[in-house]
Amino acid sequence: MNDCANGSCFTDQDRMEDLLAQEKYLIDGYSTFIPEASCPELRQVLTENLNGCFNNQYTVFDKMSQLGWYPAKDAPQAEIDEAKQKFSQLKQQLG
Repeated sequence: MNDCANGSCFTDQDRMEDLLAQEKYLIDGYSTFIPEASCPELRQVLTENLNGCFNNQYTVFDKMSQLGWYPAKDAPQAEIDEAKQKFSQLKQQLG
């Protein structure tokens, strides 16, 4: 579906790409604000909002992927295992 106003046309794909970008922007913002919040109640609200953004982002991504608008391929198991090991080691070093 296309909506044209003032000579600008936006497709459903354009809208989905915009939604995805907005969710990523919000995730980035919440990730910055949460560690800086000193009020536990505010941290809780921001964390709930962040989790909502994660869910929204995945919903949009998944729909775009199903429609072929965001092609993604599964990583080989060896790469997944390597990443898990790397971040596990990093967590131990920081912990």
